[in-house]
Amino acid sequence: MDIATVLGVVLALGLILGAIIIGGGSLMSFVDYPSLMVVIGGALAAGLISFPMKSFLNVIPVTLRVVFNKSESLPKLIEELVSLAETARRDGLLALEGRLGDIENTFVVLGIQMAVDGTRPEVMEDIMRTELDAVATRHRDGKALHDCMGRFAPAFGMIGTLMGLVIMLGDMSDPSKIGAGMAVALLTTMYGAIASNVVFLPFAEKLGFINKQELLVMEIVVRGIMAIQSGENPRVIEQKLNTFIPPKMRAAKEAA
Repeated sequence: MDIATVLGVVLALGLILGAIIIGGGSLMSFVDYPSLMVVIGGALAAGLISFPMKSFLNVIPVTLRVVFNKSESLPKLIEELVSLAETARRDGLLALEGRLGDIENTFVVLGIQMAVDGTRPEVMEDIMRTELDAVATRHRDGKALHDCMGRFAPAFGMIGTLMGLVIMLGDMSDPSKIGAGMAVALLTTMYGAIASNVVFLPFAEKLGFINKQELLVMEIVVRGIMAIQSGENPRVIEQKLNTFIPPKMRAAKEAA
């Protein structure tokens, strides 16, 4: 689980609820189901209009990915690739087949399997980069969908507020109810702002970050597998792959 994402959402909502309580407001006065329906339903409808059904149906898995994302350790990945290079250099590429069951990263397994099968280097790289591009496209779609809903949620909040005002102004028989009616109407705008700035847009940014991290991992794997296949020295491979990680992380890895 991504603790930072969960902590951020809880902190944002906690600050909002805390401000309401400290200000002397009643939490129940900020609950209005029709307003919530307009904002969330409207944002989802906008996403459905803007994207193909296949992309839209991925909204839940993609959202869960933000919360349950498990980032891969780059030093550990490089260490594994160097270990595979040492095995290949010592015992030959075919010896790597016996290590496939110990590898967790499916992309590494794909590359090693092709190397063991004797696939031509240019074909191997083409297949792996095609897979990389496909992952990048899927992630871009997920981020774009959340960006879309983040843009439209405040707009539907305003639509809900206008609906509330029309309903309120349509019945002015009891002036004492105008204040309460106005408050309920404004709730939809607040819901739209919260949905956009606490959920949709931050989740879109996190998806963009996850995309960059996963593509970096895949790029390291492509470079590592191609170097293993060409029979490069494991120490040279390690030096090349270490350029992908930050200097501080590299220093910690070398110290260990």
